[in-house]
Amino acid sequence: MNMKALLGIIFVFVGCCVNVVFLELLVVEDPGSGNLITFSQFLIISIEGFLITMKCGTKELSVPMKEYFTLVVFFFMVSTTNNMAFNYNISMTLHLIFRAGSLMANMVLGMIILGKRYNMTKYISVGMISVGIAVCTIASGKDIGESSAPAVEGGFSDYFWWVCGISILTFALFLSARMGLYQETLHAKYGKNPREALFFSHCLPLPGFLLLTTDLLAHTKIANESNPISVLGVLVPCIWVYIVGNVLTQCICINSVFVLTTECASLTVTLVVTLRKFLSLIFSIFYFNNPFTPAHWFGTACVFVGTFLYADIHKLLFREQLRTKETKKIQ
Repeated sequence: MNMKALLGIIFVFVGCCVNVVFLELLVVEDPGSGNLITFSQFLIISIEGFLITMKCGTKELSVPMKEYFTLVVFFFMVSTTNNMAFNYNISMTLHLIFRAGSLMANMVLGMIILGKRYNMTKYISVGMISVGIAVCTIASGKDIGESSAPAVEGGFSDYFWWVCGISILTFALFLSARMGLYQETLHAKYGKNPREALFFSHCLPLPGFLLLTTDLLAHTKIANESNPISVLGVLVPCIWVYIVGNVLTQCICINSVFVLTTECASLTVTLVVTLRKFLSLIFSIFYFNNPFTPAHWFGTACVFVGTFLYADIHKLLFREQLRTKETKKIQ
């Protein structure tokens, strides 16, 4: 493994795991800050992409602009709904587990839209992922139900809003899978251009945030009034510190994954990304004292074992061992 790939793996773990930490700190301070977080990420990644990827607008496009508009609608809706879910009693742990179920959603839509068919191992793995998500959701729902305050007159209980959050996460999960299928068709037609797609998927949706101006202004005010913390001797509202940390680590995470896809085999990428998700989940449980029952552990095990099965990691490892043995024999 070359140094570039090794650094890519290190920065995936550092960037992506620390990104989740900053996100949880933000959710604790202001659960409704999802749109402000999303806007900040889109703005900074767009600026970075314009300067580096698009070379200040001088780079010729590899994919026609009209093709990006559909992708942009998908990406904008997925990003905003995923972050919006935190405003509906959704914990970080459940959020991470739900998003790990993207393989299941991708398979279901692939069968319905593209008419794809899979081998039995794929069906078993997706079944495990579905069971895992269902178990974790039911366990979390039980916790919410037990701790839910009775609804005030004319209002709704915490449990009702939690169900709304689950519905939003489910919608985002399948919309993300549909976006993935659309990206497959773009790759097949025009080749892979991940950096260009990354720039346009973040830049073109920026005008859409005008529709969320009221929400952005409200949460900007909350951010400005948050408890100050000292940064290099200067007092800065803590929410802005967390947002800057979240955006910077998001850039590191995305770019590191891109490096991995160009420098490493798909097996390595799958292993690193899956292990990163698991470590983020474990850190969230223990550092932030998020509730996690035996049912949650069982559901989590189902999700991650199912993910490994889906990626055929066991077969790829076996083939790698055979290849290594054959190489030694030749030598």
